[in-house]
Amino acid sequence: MNVESTAKYMRISPDKVRPLMRKVCGLPVNDALSMMQFSPRKGAAMIRKVMRAAVADAVNNHQGDAEELRVARAFVTAGPSLRRYWPRARGSASPIRKRTSHITVELTDGRDATPDSSPDQAAGNS
Repeated sequence: MNVESTAKYMRISPDKVRPLMRKVCGLPVNDALSMMQFSPRKGAAMIRKVMRAAVADAVNNHQGDAEELRVARAFVTAGPSLRRYWPRARGSASPIRKRTSHITVELTDGRDATPDSSPDQAAGNS
């Protein structure tokens, strides 16, 4: 069972979140949540929120056990940037980009819900 949860348009730069996401990949969910709980970084709270949502989906929608879940994949993609301007000397302006992120966490319990079929069987070729 694979469960994926995404938080979109989070107001933090993807570059600030990526180092935390690399630390979380492959860990059991309980270890990853405790690591994010005690991290002083702003992105840790955002990652924790997405991870808790994925755990809730796995438990409620797929009858999974929260103790068996591991972080299969965790990644951040860049969202749209808010464009603002800062006044400068002699009537000019400097652009400011306030970046947003899309944070995605995929959890797995190690069991596959559907057995994989070979591409030949899926296409109908024998």
